[in-house]
Amino acid sequence: MTDRTSGEPPATGAKGPDELRRQIERTRSELGDTVEELAGKMDVKGRARARAADLRDKAGAMTVQLRSSAAQAGHTVHHRATQAGHQVQDKAAKTGHQVQDRTVRAGHVTQGKASQTSAALERRAERSVPGPARPLVLAAVRHPRPVLIVGAALAAVVVVSWRYPKK
Repeated sequence: MTDRTSGEPPATGAKGPDELRRQIERTRSELGDTVEELAGKMDVKGRARARAADLRDKAGAMTVQLRSSAAQAGHTVHHRATQAGHQVQDKAAKTGHQVQDRTVRAGHVTQGKASQTSAALERRAERSVPGPARPLVLAAVRHPRPVLIVGAALAAVVVVSWRYPKK
């Protein structure tokens, strides 16, 4: 059999009183350590408290880790949403530019057709309108808005005079 702490075979006998005291002190120390180990194993409440403290520490660490993961996921979602928003905004701007270009082209086509119609009306007016009224008709063809306003005013006067005749 060997000594538990040093791994040496137990001393068989002391070679003097000093050596005997040292052996007794060593044996007492070993016995105290053994008693402490046994007392620790028998202290169920203490072991349960230690286990609970370990579990609390692990739960706290898990909480920190979960919060960190949730924050990271939140940042990722925010980043992706921002990217998607930018993509939608870019696409909307591109579509807006396309619509604007088409509208401008359609406006040019309409303006060209209006110019052609105006030129045709001027040619007709020059050929078919009598000489004294020709400048007035050509001005009306070139600038129709004032003529339309005067015509509307004249029509209003005619309607009012027809509707409410003098007695």
